[in-house]
Amino acid sequence: MMKLRLHLLVLCLIIVFLVYNMANYQHRQTTLEAKSRPFDTLTVSDTATVRVSKRAVDRIGNLPHGIVEQYSDMELKPLWLTRSAQSQQESKQKGRCLIAIAAGINQKKSVDAIMKKFLPENFTAILFHYDGNVNGWNDLPWSRSVIHIAASNQTKWWFAKRFLHPAVVSMYQYIFLWDEDLEVDNFNPRRYLNIVKSEGLEISQPGLDSKLSEIHHRITVRRKTGTFHRRVIRANKECSREGPPCSGWVEGMAPVFSKSAWQCVWHLIQNDLIHGWGIDYKFGYCAQGDRTKNIGVVDSEFIVHRGVQTLGGSALTKDGAHSKNSHSLRQKTAQVQKTRVRAAGLDMRTKIRRKSRLELGDFQKRWDRAAREDRTWVDPFARSRRRRKNRIQQ
Repeated sequence: MMKLRLHLLVLCLIIVFLVYNMANYQHRQTTLEAKSRPFDTLTVSDTATVRVSKRAVDRIGNLPHGIVEQYSDMELKPLWLTRSAQSQQESKQKGRCLIAIAAGINQKKSVDAIMKKFLPENFTAILFHYDGNVNGWNDLPWSRSVIHIAASNQTKWWFAKRFLHPAVVSMYQYIFLWDEDLEVDNFNPRRYLNIVKSEGLEISQPGLDSKLSEIHHRITVRRKTGTFHRRVIRANKECSREGPPCSGWVEGMAPVFSKSAWQCVWHLIQNDLIHGWGIDYKFGYCAQGDRTKNIGVVDSEFIVHRGVQTLGGSALTKDGAHSKNSHSLRQKTAQVQKTRVRAAGLDMRTKIRRKSRLELGDFQKRWDRAAREDRTWVDPFARSRRRRKNRIQQ
């Protein structure tokens, strides 16, 4: 009996010794951690002993919550401002929209026409200068009232990913991310926005004049009757089914996004895939619901897409566009391109298109992999695809 008590006493002493050493070790680690991270509001060891609110866990550094400014905007701020002027400026910010264009100096005339249409309609404007030429725009009266960002040989998707973060453009109701080669003689921004709002279009684009525009997909062609459309007429052989590019789809040359849709689209843009090929086929996943209802093409306010090739090539217009010298320019460019092919084996435009196709394949692979690996994700459009497949089989 005495031996048993002795054994129990020794066992208790061992347990006490181990517990003491563990507590002592944990205390030393906590002290070292506090010294190495003196400005952390909360450490791992703190959460084990102190109950804290979620708000405290989400604290930014050591800042009090009231001083944290989560959002920004693209509004130019004057160095000084009277109170009356300040209140007038703040009133203009209500319902404000944003237009951003990747522009080169060769398309100065068309961009000037776009700015003259948009700026009087409570728009903030950004020009992304892919040719690096900013000073060439200084003679235009509106130039000092817009934001200029320059980076040589970059696409509008490269610019958008880096400078149009949702936290920066959150004050703008709609974001117009347009190409430079658009003609807006028959387009009114205010009337366009009224249609988009009344019809609940989260993602949209103006219809294209079929006679003067470069057309890639029939859904973008302006219908002469009606205000807007959401799909291609069933009679079209290529569009006997639902889904892009026959319904719930717009093209990448002149998209317009609501604030909510842009927050999703910005995350869809891949940081390293700068040409953006393929992402327009996934816009529907950012349409805040049914893409066949929330995406559409506005017919009553339409534009001309001239199909100018600028990056890595000459600024040529499509046949039939408003360029008197287009024929001579095409001949001259063809001779230049032949010289390039002989010298380098491949002209620059061909290289760019090849890169774009490679990026399209990479984007689709990433989408497929993400869909496969995310076990909690459900494709909202899978059911409609299954219904179409069953109808075909029947």
